Amino acid sequence: MAEHDRKVSDELAASGALYEGYDPRMAAVHEKNALRLRAIMAQIGWPTERLVGKRAADAAWLIAQHAIAHPEFQRSCLKLLAAAAHEHLVPAWQPAMLEDRIRVFEGRPQLYGTQLEPDAHGNMRPHTIEDPDGVDERRRAVSLEPLAEILARAKPQPLPADRKRFEHDYHEWLIAVGWRTRPQSWSKGPA
Repeated sequence: MAEHDRKVSDELAASGALYEGYDPRMAAVHEKNALRLRAIMAQIGWPTERLVGKRAADAAWLIAQHAIAHPEFQRSCLKLLAAAAHEHLVPAWQPAMLEDRIRVFEGRPQLYGTQLEPDAHGNMRPHTIEDPDGVDERRRAVSLEPLAEILARAKPQPLPADRKRFEHDYHEWLIAVGWRTRPQSWSKGPA
């Protein structure tokens, strides 16, 4: 499942489609993989290396990271991952990265600076970070290298042809899948 995810992602990146929005082919891969991981978790809980081997455990984490159209599922994965990390069954960086991803989708500042976005020139920068002065200490605590090292290696990302449309579609998607809610309109007047 993870190999297929990477293959489709690489194909979309090569064509430029990956940078224009959530491509339906990528969404279909994520959907299928999330459903399969959910079924596996219903049988055995979080698929740790001890239970399924290193390759499958790494794939489970990737699939959870990419189950972006399923907010409640990602949140349930985070709970199981955090518990497994507490028991030293998975690396601590796995729940840290998933927590950051969830926070960004929810519109909250991230803790570890793992979720990057392109600036106006395509250079990668972290989404907003809660307590940016403490980010490297938090990263160190979960075995992530300093943020400056990640940013120094980050390759520029192509920008969407119509960035305004991209941002609009992204916000509509966040609402449609349940990460965020549409603001109440004041035009209706008091109830």
